[in-house]
Amino acid sequence: MRLLIVGRLSSELVTASKIAMHRGASVTHAEGIEQGLAVLRAKGGDLVMADVGLDIARLVRALAEERIRTPVVACGIASDARAAVAAIQAGAKEYIPLPPDPELIAAVLEAVAADARSFVWRDPSMERVVKLAEQVARSEASVLITGESGTGKEVLARHVHAKSNRGSRPFVCVNCAAIPEALLESELFGHEKGAFTGAVARRIGRFEEANGGTLLLDEISEMDVRLQSKLLRALQERVIDRVGGAAPVKVDIRVLATSNRNLAEEVKKGTFREDLFYRLNVVHLRLPPLRERPADILELAAHFARKYAEINGVPVRALAREAQGLVARNPWRGNVRELENTIHRAVLLAQGAEIGPDAILSPEGESLSPPAPSGPVERAASLAEAATRGLVGRTVADVERDLILDTLDHCLGNRTHAARILGISIRTLRNKLNEYVDAGVQVAEPGGVRAMAAYG
Repeated sequence: MRLLIVGRLSSELVTASKIAMHRGASVTHAEGIEQGLAVLRAKGGDLVMADVGLDIARLVRALAEERIRTPVVACGIASDARAAVAAIQAGAKEYIPLPPDPELIAAVLEAVAADARSFVWRDPSMERVVKLAEQVARSEASVLITGESGTGKEVLARHVHAKSNRGSRPFVCVNCAAIPEALLESELFGHEKGAFTGAVARRIGRFEEANGGTLLLDEISEMDVRLQSKLLRALQERVIDRVGGAAPVKVDIRVLATSNRNLAEEVKKGTFREDLFYRLNVVHLRLPPLRERPADILELAAHFARKYAEINGVPVRALAREAQGLVARNPWRGNVRELENTIHRAVLLAQGAEIGPDAILSPEGESLSPPAPSGPVERAASLAEAATRGLVGRTVADVERDLILDTLDHCLGNRTHAARILGISIRTLRNKLNEYVDAGVQVAEPGGVRAMAAYG
């Protein structure tokens, strides 16, 4: 954990610094925003703790403009409530009152280290993926993680990093699809002052920021082919060239990559380099979509219900049985991300002791009830599924009794006809009917039906 404290070191900030170091953080100090930015450009960081008396909005804005994704927490004297609110509104992730509470400092550091993302699974198909991931985690091999959008590829990558020998070192993620092509090279490799318009100072790239740890190249299939060649060199030789730089820079990193496309197909189409594909694809982890791991759905739903209840300060509610059925049957085309958003919404909308089906809604406020089947095959499948669900929780004897009595009603009490339809002998049918009569159950007489059936 690399902690940067920005602001003049009062006795309270010195205490906070000592607490953080005692908890294992590497602490650097900068007196002002410009000096703090210079430290982040040169060394990177996992968390910025800034004096609330500084211009927090300016600091957050400067980080965003330089695409430095280090979170900021503000700190100040406990009685300064107005400044605390202003800091949060300006973009600070948290406010820490001073004098510092050791447990609060520890909680903030732990939250940043864990990145507030838990890895939850139960389904056997996910168990196989996780087992393989943990088996290769301690190696230095590159890992390619593929799967549909929203399946949790980045979460699995973080799990691999946490289980690796580099787990205490930085984990740096670059979303190759979110950064414009013209800026991605500078984002990855850094740049020297004056390398291009707007490069007002030297800045290290994500490769150097991840030095000693793990670099995740998220959605790598979106990277331009020309940049792929430079990436290949960096992976092979473990050296990079800053944009505008004169000398190569050595880096010690492990690279993980994700893609929601089939990279082998992209190689055939010429949009992805074959040599880079093989360099990345030393170990391939395929994350199945949520519809292929049904045992994970309710497990994740319960996890998100707890998580967002705590975040939003509302009572923790379990999903009602009807809501569970609705969640379990939904196809979840957006996978875990869609499920998480739906449960978050349900936590906010729910009333009463449980989260009911009326709170399980789409972003447009519509019910998640599956659409009515259109064709005869779909209708038959739907009816069969409904019939099967209707049998759950009932004994075989109960189902058999209802089947015999309903068939007898259908045949207007004709025992011979009913036995033929049921595929049993007339003697067996009569024995069953005698058992029912002895138990006080009404049985249709010849030429009639049960009174309850006549009105049903």
